[in-house]
Amino acid sequence: MKGVFSAPGDYIHFKSQVPLHKIPIGTKQWRYYDFGPKVVPPLICLPGTAGTADVYYKQIMALSIKGYRVISVDIPRVWNHHEWIQAFEKFLDAIDVHHIHLYGTSLGGFLAQLFAQHRPRRVRSLILSNSFLETRSFSSAMPWAPIVSWTPSFLLKRYVLTGIPDGPHEPFIADSVDFVVSQVETLSREDLASRLTLTVDAASIGPLLLSDSFITLMDTNDYCSIPQQLKDQLSERYPGARRAYLKTGGDFPFLSRSDEVNLHLQLHLRRVGVEARPDLVKGISKDGSGGSSSEKNDEREDSDVPPKDNGGSPESPSTETQLPEAPESSGSHSLDDQLLSNAKVCFTSPEHVRLLISHAFFEKQQDIVSTRFVQPAWEIFILCLLPLYVETMYITWIFCWKSRCLV
Repeated sequence: MKGVFSAPGDYIHFKSQVPLHKIPIGTKQWRYYDFGPKVVPPLICLPGTAGTADVYYKQIMALSIKGYRVISVDIPRVWNHHEWIQAFEKFLDAIDVHHIHLYGTSLGGFLAQLFAQHRPRRVRSLILSNSFLETRSFSSAMPWAPIVSWTPSFLLKRYVLTGIPDGPHEPFIADSVDFVVSQVETLSREDLASRLTLTVDAASIGPLLLSDSFITLMDTNDYCSIPQQLKDQLSERYPGARRAYLKTGGDFPFLSRSDEVNLHLQLHLRRVGVEARPDLVKGISKDGSGGSSSEKNDEREDSDVPPKDNGGSPESPSTETQLPEAPESSGSHSLDDQLLSNAKVCFTSPEHVRLLISHAFFEKQQDIVSTRFVQPAWEIFILCLLPLYVETMYITWIFCWKSRCLV
């Protein structure tokens, strides 16, 4: 996690081809990627505390080219589990998705189980990776949870990052850690505070109506920030679930062992009856449009098209989806090359590539200045003000308490 982070080439390609959608639903702002044929019931990816919608870019690129629809979302600013269930259901209604398959890692896996428990008609299957059943152990390890919403951003980020093992890693695992750390830096104080609140808010998963045969447990065997005891509890709760063990991968196997994870995801989707549509896959158009709903669809709804109960947007089955083929990444092991479809692709123009390289270089220079000068100075300034801030809050609380006593 040391040094200046440089975005991987396949991630730059992904960002240039797959549109990011931002839609307000009520008081919540949803940020998500939606890519793949709309006639296929979607696989929705939920990240952990340190993740964003971007961390699943390897799954979006690999599965969409094979004819699957993948939706990756950011966890919005919700402050309790009941609010999460209602907000996520409204999000599914807004994008016109009815039946879903959920893939959640860490906190995302817990939230996926919670939604499956309270909205069983909508969840067709679960894939849980390095997840847990209850939050009691996290709450006891975080005694300052009641003031998490007042905590400065840099302290929240430092707390989140200390949960990631720092030490000598395999190159692919080290790259995955660096990528996730770069995503944590993009999160606001409110985003981090809400996710940590969800982690320590007292809750546990009750019995699910979903059969164990529609659940896959995918865990790494090397190390993970989730205690082994909690992962064992998950295995005991779903004894009939399919097991998928990765020899290595750390906390973020979807990045460090993406080929193995993608293969397990495909096997799960086939086992639960999801039919891929590689015949709807075509190459990238010159304007970079892809398989997700266009940005125009985010701003208006097609009121004259009735919804279909197929888990996807109401589109004609003959609609052809345009999907990208990512360049070969440094972490690719090509375990499932035999499954690659014969999709037609066309790559970005040389002018576009030069613009992307120039943009990445400019961002790298900005990161150097921010890392070496601005951030340390800002942290020292905040640390000096923190005692004054706590003292002020204490005095205010005493004053309010005395005023209440007088009244």
